[in-house]
Amino acid sequence: MRVGGGDVSSSYTGERRTHLQALAEMLPEHGLVSRMMGGDDPMLWVWHPRTGRHTIIFATPTADGWVFLWSSGGRGRVDDLGRTARALRETLDR
Repeated sequence: MRVGGGDVSSSYTGERRTHLQALAEMLPEHGLVSRMMGGDDPMLWVWHPRTGRHTIIFATPTADGWVFLWSSGGRGRVDDLGRTARALRETLDR
């Protein structure tokens, strides 16, 4: 999509990657392993070594700011990475 001559999707890609990388850096503190995937459409693959459960995390802009989304209705705010990491760990602990 082009708005005012700029490519909106490429600016979102950089911001999306930044948010996902910030979350990835926190996950080892919560016993989780992650890997960035997707190239131009970045997403984060997250794995719980003890349970073997895994999920894919997406970051998307909303009217209230950026949020992370994952399967089973998981959702976390990018401005509260600690809470997001704990919620993700709880999801993968089940």
